[in-house]
Amino acid sequence: MKYYIIAGEASGDLHGSNLMKELYKEDPNADIRFWGGDLMSNVGGTLVKHYKERSFMGFVEVLMNLRKILGFIKFCKKDISQFNPDVLIFIDNSGFNLRIATWAKKQNFKTVYYISPQVWASRSRRVEKIKRNIDTMYVILPFEKEFYKKFDYNVDFVGHPLIDAISERNQVDEERFRKEHGLGEKPIIALLPGSRKQEITKMLSVMLALIDDFSEYQFVIAGAPSQNFNFYRSIIGSKDVAFIDNKTYDLLSISFAALVTSGTATLETALFKVPQVVCYKASMISYQIAKRIITLRYISLVNLIMDTEVVKELIQHDFTKKNLSIELKKILEEKHRTRLFEAYYQLEQILGGKGASKKTATSIVASFT
Repeated sequence: MKYYIIAGEASGDLHGSNLMKELYKEDPNADIRFWGGDLMSNVGGTLVKHYKERSFMGFVEVLMNLRKILGFIKFCKKDISQFNPDVLIFIDNSGFNLRIATWAKKQNFKTVYYISPQVWASRSRRVEKIKRNIDTMYVILPFEKEFYKKFDYNVDFVGHPLIDAISERNQVDEERFRKEHGLGEKPIIALLPGSRKQEITKMLSVMLALIDDFSEYQFVIAGAPSQNFNFYRSIIGSKDVAFIDNKTYDLLSISFAALVTSGTATLETALFKVPQVVCYKASMISYQIAKRIITLRYISLVNLIMDTEVVKELIQHDFTKKNLSIELKKILEEKHRTRLFEAYYQLEQILGGKGASKKTATSIVASFT
């Protein structure tokens, strides 16, 4: 069977790669063509466009690159038509994917969405577009099934693929890892400033401002696969901080605490049982627009899933050196850490256990063969 998969960003590449592995197991003759990244390329298939080519964040940045984005959409439609897949699989990346899905349905392609757009966060009217254009929706957050039920749309909850991705990885030899990267023996505070240039620029400088006040700890930047070190170097300057490229999971597995930009990384950090402070700052225009359309009490996946403030969120004006220092001190204290660990274990149970990628692949093959 022929599969066309469209994923964006590093998290989409990760989940897309695990889904592809399971598709090949279920369908050894699978012919897969995809938009994704290095992880998906390593599994097999044919890469059409790398997500690095269309990594834009925020309303302003999207508007500034609108011509380029429209060009990608036009090219994608043409490429799908030429490949003529048996099924189209969309992974998150709603701004791009829902436009393609609307066109694809009119062309009578079979459509699947794996990892729902965050319609529960804003612009819930998009559910009607999803109902019209998506044949099957696989969701990975437990509250999403109930959300869609309000709109008379039945979706399949398959569990969260991060549980598989994290549980199946090889255990890190901490002593060897520290030696390879010159980390010494100090407890590690991991810095996860995001994956896009715009957000890294805004987040990392504030995170780095804490280094002198926490000299008993080793600060380590988790480099995103979408950026190279030269970009980070301009922000780091003369700060005493280590940099480890594209090994975020290895770093989290030996970290004592973390400062994390809101996104999938907040959930990854929680599943590694690392106490964290969640941070986010956008351009003023993007923030003002988002504030008017997003109706959620929280922005981090950890808090959204638990429906309470498990981890502290410092958003926009609250994201300052002073506030970040206060919250970091808290998660370094044993009493606070114990509370976080207990909540993290509850979170993992709510997410539904292992097997999300396998369940999804099995269902797709069975439904469209």
